[in-house]
This record gives sequence, C-alpha cells and structure tokens, in this order.
Amino acid sequence: MWKELDNQLCRTFQFPDFQTAFSFMTDVAEEAEYQEHHPWWANEYNTVEFRLRTHDAGNTVTERDHKLAAAITKLAEEYGGEDIG
Repeated sequence: MWKELDNQLCRTFQFPDFQTAFSFMTDVAEEAEYQEHHPWWANEYNTVEFRLRTHDAGNTVTERDHKLAAAITKLAEEYGGEDIG
C-alpha cells in the first residue's frame, strides 16, 4: 500500500530476482514517459523503492502522483512484485 510520508507517496516492492525487477523498472520508465511524470526510485538487486511527488506543485502529492502510483501498482502485480513497505 502506498503511504504518504513527508509530502511523498512511498512504496517498496520486492521481486523474485534482479532480472524481473529490472524488467518491471523498464515498463515503469515507459509509463512515466507516457504520463510525463517521473518518479524518484532506487533499486538494489530484487527491490525497487519509489517516492512520488510533483515538483511543479511545490513538491507535494497531487493527482498525477496517484495516477502514476496506480500504474506502478498494476505493473508490480503483473511482475509478481510483493509490497514490502
């Protein structure tokens, strides 16, 4: 579940392996380009962490963040991602 912390939507997913995590990230990158809204993210082996906020809205959470979060969640489910925070 996405959590709002420090004016950001935050969530971390874990995947079966690095290759799956990287494929997921590739699809997220395409979606972010499509939405013209890009996340902060970090990857270590099979774990991908996200923080979403809208810079041009004063670094706050907006509908754009919620829309991207929903797309990320759907992709994570397709790749077998487990919510770990």
